[in-house]
Amino acid sequence: MAFEDKTLKCKDCGKDFVFTAGEQQFYAEKGFENEPVRCKDCRDVRKRSRDGGAASGPREMYDAVCAQCGAETQVPFKPRNDRPILCRDCFTASRG
Repeated sequence: MAFEDKTLKCKDCGKDFVFTAGEQQFYAEKGFENEPVRCKDCRDVRKRSRDGGAASGPREMYDAVCAQCGAETQVPFKPRNDRPILCRDCFTASRG
């Protein structure tokens, strides 16, 4: 199926935004049936306003030790013993 960019209107701010062919393909692969109804800016505002957003204060961080280099680091989740924790540098290196 060939996708083409579509122009949609944001239901929050009323501005036109482009639903790209790549985004449409992603939606199809994930089985999403509905097109987006908000532009990226309005989606971002909505995400931040939900729980965990800036309005609820800073995110709780937990101390941990990197399993790869041994550096002390902080992570935004409670560490468990069944999974290794990586510092930002080691995590980035493992993904690249």
